[in-house]
Amino acid sequence: MTSCARFIYLAPLGGIQLRESFLGTKTSPLPIAGDAVTKIHVEFPDNRLLISLCGPYDSHLAKIENDLAVQIVRRGNQLDIMGEPDAIEKAREVLSALYLRLEGGGDVETGQIDGEIRMGGAEIGTGVRTGDQLELSVGDKVEIKTRKKLVEPRTEAQKAYVKSLFDNELVFGIGPAGTGKTYLAVAVGVNMFIGGHVDKIILARPAVEAGEKLGYLPGDMKDKVDPYMQPLYDALNDFLPSKQVVKLIEDKKIEIAPLAFMRGRTLSNAFVVLDEAQNATTMQMKMFLTRLGQGSRMVITGDRTQIDLQRGVKSGLREAEDLLRNIPKIDFNYFTSKDVVRHPLVAKIIEAYEKSDDANR
Repeated sequence: MTSCARFIYLAPLGGIQLRESFLGTKTSPLPIAGDAVTKIHVEFPDNRLLISLCGPYDSHLAKIENDLAVQIVRRGNQLDIMGEPDAIEKAREVLSALYLRLEGGGDVETGQIDGEIRMGGAEIGTGVRTGDQLELSVGDKVEIKTRKKLVEPRTEAQKAYVKSLFDNELVFGIGPAGTGKTYLAVAVGVNMFIGGHVDKIILARPAVEAGEKLGYLPGDMKDKVDPYMQPLYDALNDFLPSKQVVKLIEDKKIEIAPLAFMRGRTLSNAFVVLDEAQNATTMQMKMFLTRLGQGSRMVITGDRTQIDLQRGVKSGLREAEDLLRNIPKIDFNYFTSKDVVRHPLVAKIIEAYEKSDDANR
């Protein structure tokens, strides 16, 4: 079987030499459809960085192959990418971005690969709502610096959400589990705290049982409520050294408390997060929103599909959406299953439940 090849040498991209050939027939089986196969050769000048780019046992390349339906073959300091034109161009962009990240001293993990693959374009139904005061170009780089790690959004909706957190004093993040609503909010809070923009971080959650009856828990008040607050502790420990978290909690610079404990307070010069807001009642939501003081920023996160309130009790998050949607400087950000950044099966599980709910309506 013969094929006619035409080579085109392209301009270097970030130290990476590219040349492209178009093959008229398939010479090897590929995970794609169509008769014409495009092949790109990408040469990397630093073999040490190329090893990191490929990952252990070429696992990073395998993920890109699987997600983008291309085939990647390593030959010395060169990667051959084969597939449909759009797919191989996307793969080239992802590999180039990851290599430039390595050149800059960063690392490459599954999360970064997933982020580069996802950031190619916003999905319908995600990001800010039509009419919101936010403009974000695709080329903007969004990073959140904390004491332990540099956090980067992995989807366009997350990117818009992070920018909204920096730009607005009251932000809602609404969407399914695993989309990074609370994690990114806490990361921004830590960033603003270590930057001196706020004096304290306040994290709250409604202490509502998720379907099961836990009964009377032993211990003092902290022991009783800590199980409800554990996800917030986990997020903090991702961004700050554990000893520093303990010290800041002792000094009241970080507060983690049930929503009910917010009554009667004025929260000034603080970064305040209400997590699991779908489980706040109408009165609790009103109480919380009116705690906002001078110099503070407030974030409300929730998932409307996981309301654990008793039957007949209206979710304060749903009502807040209806009442506040047209107030300037209050920003609503929405996520879908396409923004899930946990295990890939989580997105499929959420989609299955959404289809079931739609069928039962």
